[in-house]
Amino acid sequence: MPRLRHHPRTLRAVSAALLTALAALAALLTATAPAQADTTVCEEFGSTVIQGRYVVQNNRWGTSATQCVTATDNGFRLTQADGSVPTNGAPKSYPSVFNGCHYTNCSPGTALPARVSGISSAPSSISYGYVDNAVYNASYDIWLDPTPRTDGVNRTEIMIWLNKVGPIQPIGSQVGTATVAGRTWQVWSGGNGTNDVLSFVAPSAISSWSFDVMDFVRATVARGLAGNDWYLTSIQAGFEPWQNGAGLSVNSFSSSVNTGGSGDPNGPGEPGTPAACTVSYATNVWPGGFTANVTVTNNGSTPVDGWQLGFTLPSGQSVVNAWNASVSPSSGAVTATAPAGNSRIAAGGSQSFGFQGSYSGTFTQPNAFRLNGTACRTA
Repeated sequence: MPRLRHHPRTLRAVSAALLTALAALAALLTATAPAQADTTVCEEFGSTVIQGRYVVQNNRWGTSATQCVTATDNGFRLTQADGSVPTNGAPKSYPSVFNGCHYTNCSPGTALPARVSGISSAPSSISYGYVDNAVYNASYDIWLDPTPRTDGVNRTEIMIWLNKVGPIQPIGSQVGTATVAGRTWQVWSGGNGTNDVLSFVAPSAISSWSFDVMDFVRATVARGLAGNDWYLTSIQAGFEPWQNGAGLSVNSFSSSVNTGGSGDPNGPGEPGTPAACTVSYATNVWPGGFTANVTVTNNGSTPVDGWQLGFTLPSGQSVVNAWNASVSPSSGAVTATAPAGNSRIAAGGSQSFGFQGSYSGTFTQPNAFRLNGTACRTA
């Protein structure tokens, strides 16, 4: 029986074709394979690390229904968000990504906690992906505390609402509007029983933004809800869903903290540190009522634009009306804001305003004032 012979040229052609097919298959597999497998977290308070520096957390507390976050190279997406809670109460969770410390969970290599007076800037950026079939907000959380704590609840929470969908509102009540970081916001103030909350709500949705977190910290200090001697402990970005939420995403997030001083670089109370401002608080008091005439002097070498004076009215006192400035809210930690046509205090210059108030019990005066976040001496 004759033996069949394969022509060498035919063998080479078959081999070449096979190699070409294998190479094409390898290229296809390489092109479709992800550079790094995404990590899905469904545990109630489960978390994972991205970029070797940020923590993505599931952070579900308001419902027993399943919620899962999938961490990506630059952020996360909410892949499952079952259940709902009433829209007149707290949200069901806060899936987020953060730089800093949250209930003993600190992101790798973080510079936080850091003293507010020692931070020159804290640049951050965000890109969100939104959905329509849910009730939620998209928010930054910025946490401040008098101590450099890395566990538990901090004293003051700043919330920046970049978007809200559905019949929800921040904690407390609206106390006015403010321009911070080049944008105008509705300002809400209140408390949740464990910490103070100051919320800045965008009038329309913001899908991406780069800004300095310290602009909001300084605005909060100016309102008397924190101090330059306090600590920034955490910077977080994510969503608070009330109903559904699957598909929401943080497409990218960045946060850094640059130390080197701002505000009072030596810290309040350091010997030999001159005050950048002086406040004179002159009162006329009668049973149940009083007036206060306040003069703010700029001791610095540059003008102060858009001045705001933060202070806390003693318990039992409230503002009835004011002149030459708006003062809000009416009690507790208040902020006097310059009128539009008189918002500059020249270097070495001063501005004055006054208000009428009511009180109960023994009358006392505020004991601390901050001009645009900087502690003032009392004359």
